[in-house]
Amino acid sequence: MKPLLIALLALTPLVAKGNESAKRLDEAAAVFDEVMGAPDKGIPQELLDHAHCIVIVPDLKTAGFIVGAKYGKGFLSCRNKSNDGWSAPASVRIEGGSVGFQIGASSTDLIMLVMNERGSEKLMEDKFTVGAEGSVAAGPVGRTATAQTDAQMHADILSWSRTQGLFAGVALEGATLRQDLDDNNEVYGERLHNREIVTGGRHVPAAAARFISLLDHQSAHEMHDDGRASR
Repeated sequence: MKPLLIALLALTPLVAKGNESAKRLDEAAAVFDEVMGAPDKGIPQELLDHAHCIVIVPDLKTAGFIVGAKYGKGFLSCRNKSNDGWSAPASVRIEGGSVGFQIGASSTDLIMLVMNERGSEKLMEDKFTVGAEGSVAAGPVGRTATAQTDAQMHADILSWSRTQGLFAGVALEGATLRQDLDDNNEVYGERLHNREIVTGGRHVPAAAARFISLLDHQSAHEMHDDGRASR
């Protein structure tokens, strides 16, 4: 019995760590569902319809006053060019200096829409710095994109944050996004690079089923009542 007990104790951290990735996928799904379901206060449907990729980081930790720090993990998914659905999710982590979140906030939900091919290519790299390697603007809030500024219309990336129930666009200058091979290994059983997952037709794992289902369901709203596509 003693060797068995030792083996179980040795496996416990791995099981717990694996569950963290599954829990984070559920949290990312919940953030997206709540934001898109908020009446007149979510991400404009038109922008989601035209986005190439989406990044969701639930519970991004922030600290500091004016000059702060942040660290969080989340997932990205990009549109499948073949069927207009969304790809299996790949793991990302975000880190760097202050990005203008509310002073004193301990955690923030972050959503980023990558609006063009240039931005999505940058997102596939091992790491990139938002603003330095891809233009970014605070995303407009509301059901339509009529409030877009010229900067928003030409930005590679639009970003939003939700802190203490308040949802608003945020300029994410200077944040560094990296792929997380360890978390990819937890989800897929292999240390896959994000490009392999997103562009390689990887099967959506069970832990990510709700996340991708919500993205696909929301994208089904692209059709207007008259049956014409909005894109």
